[in-house]
Amino acid sequence: MIGEPVISVVMITIGLSSVLRVIIGAIWGTSPLPAPSFIPDDPIILFGASVGANRLWAIGLSIVMLAALTICFRRTSEGIAMRAVADDQQAALSMGISVKHIWAVSWAITATVGSILRASIFGGVGANIATVGLIVFPVVIMGGLDSIPGAIVGGLVIGLLRAYAGGYLPPELGLGEVAPFIALVFILLLRPYGLFGQCIIEHV
Repeated sequence: MIGEPVISVVMITIGLSSVLRVIIGAIWGTSPLPAPSFIPDDPIILFGASVGANRLWAIGLSIVMLAALTICFRRTSEGIAMRAVADDQQAALSMGISVKHIWAVSWAITATVGSILRASIFGGVGANIATVGLIVFPVVIMGGLDSIPGAIVGGLVIGLLRAYAGGYLPPELGLGEVAPFIALVFILLLRPYGLFGQCIIEHV
C-alpha cells in the first residue's frame, strides 16, 4: 500500500483487523483473556462523580506520550522521517527514507503503548477490541488525518457524543454506538479534510 491514499490504508487496516480477529478466535477461542493490571483501578470522586483511577492514569500517560511524540516529530531524525512519510511517501522514498521501516516503527509504538494501556484498563483482551478501531475512524476523520491536536479534539468530541447519545436517548435505539458514524457522514459532507486537517489541492 506504499503510495496509496491514506483512506485506503485505513480501510484495509480495518478489514485486516476483522480477518485476524476471526483467525485468532479460531485458534485461542473467543473468551476474553485476562491481563495483569499495572494501573490502580480504585474509584476516585471527581467533581461529584465516581471515576476509575485507571482512566485518569490513562489520560495522564496519553498526555505524556503526545508530548514525547511531538518532541520526537520535531527534534529527531526518525520523527522527521515519519512526518515526511506521512506527507508524501513517494518523495520520502526518493530521499532514501525506508517507508517500510517507518511504518514498522509506527506500528510498534501503537501496538505497545496503546495495547498495554487498553489491556490494563479493561482487564484483558477480548473480541471487542475491534470496536476500538472502528470508533477511532470517525475521530481521526473529524480531527484531520495529519493533525495531532485534531486527534485530541476529535477524540473528545466523539467520546462525549457517544456518551451523551447513549445516556440521554432511548437505549433501545442503540444510538450510542451509531452516533459517531452519523457524525462521520456529516464531517465527510461538510469538511472532508477534518477540523484541523490541511485542504490539499491537486492539479491534474
